[in-house]
Amino acid sequence: MKKMAIILWAAVWLAGCQSQFNRQATITYDVRFPNALHNEAEITLRAEHLPQGPLTISMSRSSPGRYALHEFAKNVYSVSAVDASGDTLEIYRPDLHNWTVRGHDGTVVFKYTLYGRHADGTYTGINEEHAHLNIPATFAWIQELSDVPITVRFHPPEGSNWKVATQLKPTEDTYTFTAPDYYYFMDSPTELSNFTMTSWEAPQDTTGQKIRLAVHHNGTQEQVERYTDMARKVVAEQVAVYGEPSQYDYGTYTFIADYLPYVFGDGMEHRNSTILTSRTPLEGDGTLNNLGTLSHEFFHNWNVERIRPKTLEPFHFMKANISGALWFAEGFTSYYDDLIIRRTGLISNEKYANDWAGTLNYVLNSPANRFYNPIGMSMQAPFVDAATSVDAQNKSNTFISYYSWGSVLGLGLDLTLRSTFEDITLDNYMRLMWKKYGKTEQPYTLTDLENTLAEVTDSTEFATQFFDRYIRKGRYIDLKSLLGQAGFLLQKAHPGEAVLAYNSRIINFEGGKAAISGNTVIGSPLYKAGLDINDEILSIGGESITNARQLNRLLASHKPGDQLSISYVSPGDRHESSVTLAENPEWELLTYEQAGREVTDEMNDFRQEWLGSKAGN
Repeated sequence: MKKMAIILWAAVWLAGCQSQFNRQATITYDVRFPNALHNEAEITLRAEHLPQGPLTISMSRSSPGRYALHEFAKNVYSVSAVDASGDTLEIYRPDLHNWTVRGHDGTVVFKYTLYGRHADGTYTGINEEHAHLNIPATFAWIQELSDVPITVRFHPPEGSNWKVATQLKPTEDTYTFTAPDYYYFMDSPTELSNFTMTSWEAPQDTTGQKIRLAVHHNGTQEQVERYTDMARKVVAEQVAVYGEPSQYDYGTYTFIADYLPYVFGDGMEHRNSTILTSRTPLEGDGTLNNLGTLSHEFFHNWNVERIRPKTLEPFHFMKANISGALWFAEGFTSYYDDLIIRRTGLISNEKYANDWAGTLNYVLNSPANRFYNPIGMSMQAPFVDAATSVDAQNKSNTFISYYSWGSVLGLGLDLTLRSTFEDITLDNYMRLMWKKYGKTEQPYTLTDLENTLAEVTDSTEFATQFFDRYIRKGRYIDLKSLLGQAGFLLQKAHPGEAVLAYNSRIINFEGGKAAISGNTVIGSPLYKAGLDINDEILSIGGESITNARQLNRLLASHKPGDQLSISYVSPGDRHESSVTLAENPEWELLTYEQAGREVTDEMNDFRQEWLGSKAGN
């Protein structure tokens, strides 16, 4: 017993010493761009007041908002380390992601060159026009000092006119910022460029919080101002969903937008900011297209950044992050991104319906729900979320994006709540999730999602039934009657039209051959006939098929259910089989007005409650 007490005392003493050491240690970064023309930055990490012993410095393998591995160390080279006297220190590299520095005197100055030429929501892009820095892709860090405050000093190229847009805490110096710890630092993307900044007060806020929009583009100030006006409407509608804005840690929320021809399209949420990248300029329809990503990422300011699944808390920077809740975290957010734009009045009911068509077809016509439910699809994220692989996969048959399936679930649940309960909508559900798990920043579980649905509806039976049918069993919600209550018609787009494949684009006619260029879909005529990717169709019904016109003419002369002979090559050998044509499964969503149907007063009221502004837009 006495021996155990001594051991426990020693453990507490060591932990206290370590904590005291961490509080005394300081970490400062200096970032320079002497070779920005060739997409390089020089980064110096200075760690002082370190204890004796080796110091391990790491490059992250994943990034907040992404779930797959990205191996950022691959763009780090010219690594060196010295002590306080400038004497060279030994560096040992135990693996690809870590550098262990030995023999220091309490100070380590770790310097390296970073290559970055992929500006998006995950990686880094550097050139003579800007430095677009996603932190895990840019900064090596010290895992054992995760709770030490961070200071970062940026040194823009001389004459560049670069400013800094970031959620990091500003200081009196324009180019110096701080973070309370590594976790916040890693979540703080930063843009250095000659961007245009606009700002406005956060809606329904009494504490002076600001929303900022930093736009780096090749357009005009007028375009930014017009886009700002649209963004303000989106922000106001989203605040109306939750009843209040989040509390931003340093009083501001910042949209960091690069709309440039050399960036890669993306959007990535962070605690008090978001990254937006697109090659589409702020002109014409491009402005509205870019707004969809802005809407999605800002909704994450509540749902994901603060209403946070327990499976993503804390985020792990050195391994893949797996969660079964992405159908809610990402999918329900996807449902709201376009709904919010409709509520602003910036798009019509007709466009809103048309925008749904692609998602509904992708989800409702997929056979993949026989393999995984929404929880299982969510857990596939490390395989699909900007992940890379060279081996063939069967995702067209086995995977439905949790973004898309979740958005359809959100649509179905919202319409079901509106038609089943009085004055209960998905807005009420999201607001209660915010109150219980967002404002308190208490991570939730899947059970919490179900229990909150039971609480907001005052019906455990409803919540259990919904989760059993659509979340655990992965069934599809019957949307036809639900949409009909709002005067929207979900129907087959081409009734009676015969098809050979559920995706006609998988038949490639280059070189006078009808080659199958993608996996055939389970249940489709080609799949049932035994054909698949890389097979070549020679003839159907005795007619040679060498171009799309011949195939379309053949199909137009037949009806679904007709059985035809088919000759094909697979792989290298000629085969004979039969194929039974099917009806084109494509869906379309129309307003009743477009379909020539009467819209009743009850339908108009339902529409207004669902799609009308909640913020006076």
